[in-house]
Amino acid sequence: MSEPRRITSEDLALFAMQLLPPEEMAEVAAYVEQSEDARRELAEIQGDLAAYAHTVDMQSPSAQARERLMKQVAREKKAIPIDRPVEAADSSVASEGVAATEGFGRGAGSIYSSEEELPKRGFAGKVVPWVGWAVAAGLSLVAGDLYKQRETLRSAVTEQAGRIDQLTADEAAARQVLDAMTDSTAQRVTLNVKGAPPAVPQGRATYVASKGTLIFTATNLAPLQPSKTYELWLIPAAGQNPIAAGTFRPDARGNASVILPPLPKGVEAKAFGVTVEDEGGATTPTLPIILVGAAG
Repeated sequence: MSEPRRITSEDLALFAMQLLPPEEMAEVAAYVEQSEDARRELAEIQGDLAAYAHTVDMQSPSAQARERLMKQVAREKKAIPIDRPVEAADSSVASEGVAATEGFGRGAGSIYSSEEELPKRGFAGKVVPWVGWAVAAGLSLVAGDLYKQRETLRSAVTEQAGRIDQLTADEAAARQVLDAMTDSTAQRVTLNVKGAPPAVPQGRATYVASKGTLIFTATNLAPLQPSKTYELWLIPAAGQNPIAAGTFRPDARGNASVILPPLPKGVEAKAFGVTVEDEGGATTPTLPIILVGAAG
């Protein structure tokens, strides 16, 4: 019956980093549970590991990486056989060793039969060879985190660029409205109920022919059926057919507006009018014209 394998400091270091195969992990765990010295040494190893890798989130390696590492461990372990043939050239040295062993047992002159009996190395000598792997794993995780952060930042930059573009477009539209409102060449027309004194409902149009810019506001309009809509018309001074300038529906207080409808540039206006049309608007005005105003 073979004796249980002796647990070494290297085994404890690998156990602390969880780099042993499952069956050896269980064997070392059982040994640590029974040995107070082993528990003390394991605590020291774990403390030193924490000091080495306090900025790295340790992760268990893949099965393939674990297998490669264990093969490397097997190559690096150097067992010293007990019964080694002694060649003639080494006979004097061998005899001295045997004599010393027989005479003094395991005293000052004894030799060690295996690596397990060699004097204990410091923790740095036991663990530092494995710290390289831990650092590499940590760097891999950090690189992954940096990649995610870069992608998140890229998405944020793209979103911000879109917002900036929208703000730029809104600013351009606002500037266009302001320019129309302050343009000295703009025609300002007030639209009233045909034949009625200036009262409600009422509309106002600001139009810059050279730019095709039109701003229309109305107040106190009557509500419409859901299938109906108001439509604004530009009536050219040159006698062409009226040009549709946008549909609109008033709010609960009867207010409405048409801002910057798509109109051709350079069309001088004779008048503006508002009609009631079917939902979606029409291509020609439907009489009667409920609001009308001549361009001055």
